[in-house]
Amino acid sequence: MTSYPMSPLMGQMMDQPLLISSIIEFAARHYGSTEIVSRRVEGDLHRYTYRDCHQRARQMANALTGLGVKLGDRVATLAWNGYRHMELYYAVSGSGAVLHTINPRLHPEQIAYITNHAEDQYLYFDLTFLPLIEAVAAHCTTVKAFILMAGREHMPAETKIPQLLCYEDLISSSSDDYQWPLFDENSAASLCYTSGTTGNPKGALYSHRSTVLHAYGSAMPNALNVSSADTVLPVVPMFHVNAWGLPYSVLLSGAKMVYPGAALDGKSLYELFEAEKVTFSAGVPTVWLGLINHALQNQLQFSTFRRTVIGGSACPPAMMDTLIDKFNVEVIHAWGMTEMSPLGTAGGLQTKHLVLPKDAQRKILQKQGHAVYGVDMKIVDDAGTELPWDGSTYGHLLVKGPWIIKSYFKNEGGDVLQDGWFPTGDVATIDADGYMQITDRSKDVIKSGGEWIGTIDLENIAMSHPSVLQAACIGIAHPKWDERPLLLVVKRPGMEVTREEMLAFFEGKIAKFWMPDDVVFIDALPMGATGKIQKNKLRDQFKAHQLPVG
Repeated sequence: MTSYPMSPLMGQMMDQPLLISSIIEFAARHYGSTEIVSRRVEGDLHRYTYRDCHQRARQMANALTGLGVKLGDRVATLAWNGYRHMELYYAVSGSGAVLHTINPRLHPEQIAYITNHAEDQYLYFDLTFLPLIEAVAAHCTTVKAFILMAGREHMPAETKIPQLLCYEDLISSSSDDYQWPLFDENSAASLCYTSGTTGNPKGALYSHRSTVLHAYGSAMPNALNVSSADTVLPVVPMFHVNAWGLPYSVLLSGAKMVYPGAALDGKSLYELFEAEKVTFSAGVPTVWLGLINHALQNQLQFSTFRRTVIGGSACPPAMMDTLIDKFNVEVIHAWGMTEMSPLGTAGGLQTKHLVLPKDAQRKILQKQGHAVYGVDMKIVDDAGTELPWDGSTYGHLLVKGPWIIKSYFKNEGGDVLQDGWFPTGDVATIDADGYMQITDRSKDVIKSGGEWIGTIDLENIAMSHPSVLQAACIGIAHPKWDERPLLLVVKRPGMEVTREEMLAFFEGKIAKFWMPDDVVFIDALPMGATGKIQKNKLRDQFKAHQLPVG
């Protein structure tokens, strides 16, 4: 750990560590009657309060102590967004153990790998994932017992899982007489693994200090702008970078929390939004696509939903326009990474932008946004030289701050920093006002004749065509230009568009050398565990594709 010089005159304030347990204590004490509503995998809606959540979290913390869980031990979850999962967020980390959220959409071999790599002592899971746990349990060599997150009535009569315990039994047999322990705020709090598109996933190990600071930073008005006047529904899963920190920032803000469980289709989400009067939500573009299509097809409007943050991958401008213009929903375009806890930037307008025409404002909002306090960033060339913030110069994006990793868990990959900065793997521009725009992943950018072609811009244009549901652009080997763009398109059901019409749609919108060399129509795009398009699979699938000669 870096040591800093000590001033001859030190401040005289209380020395209170920034611990995750302080968030649930604050919420229970000052917003104790605020509701947490969860659609359970059992099929019903569950309701209780922050005060109830705090009580049950303390009971589970006592249960963990009874199971022999110690400071720094890893405890895993394989669960949807719901009240039991949130209890574990606080019971595990608050007691000094480390919460390890596992993405159930990973391949079973990867689930077993990260469970063993994390050396998880216990694994909690939702009823949905009983078959998955039965398949991987024998390969999880460090897990002492598995805990089904349900009541006794849902426990299977027969199972292949050794040492299967019942969540509600643990709660009911444990006292709520529990004092959250005090310890160093730099102690590990939670562990999230990268999605691992190439090679094995690597772990980002967050501290209590980094998590609390991230919760403060992300709740600010220039970030997610969460307050006690909100009803928040995180569509982003609690197994995806801790639901972007919302289980922490929503509680310290005192907002009502609504959890959707496993039902993430457009109809189920719309009904829950309306029934619980949701004002704010967060999720990846693919989820909003389903919700928007359901609302449009059934000529529905939202009665209370007024704000959403979209991240995980770039929000297509056409989607942003639909949400703002048709549904009166403010779109906060955000960006971050697992390695950043995850929030780095958030979109929004400054005072001087309010007088600009609508189209100019929309171009600002389409960028990934402005840095949140706690994050600094810069763009550099291949040699590491910092590049200007002019909105047009492309460079490799680097970041630093108190909730950004300095190394992966168990030092996988060695020293990852460049002169104290974390290389994100993104290619971006930053304009004079500090607004950053991702143009591509470093591994996805197309290099044609020595020039870079950003695939995200091409995909956004394609998806603004009325016949296009989804689009992806990849580089194909070319004998003269090194690489050229190939556009892959999924058409909307019942809609038609030709290759020639698609290419003509780009005319006048991009530089001529950016024009895709070919268009291929496909039934579906391969999606990864976090809802991102798997371009590595597309590159493998189309590596032999012959581009038209011309």
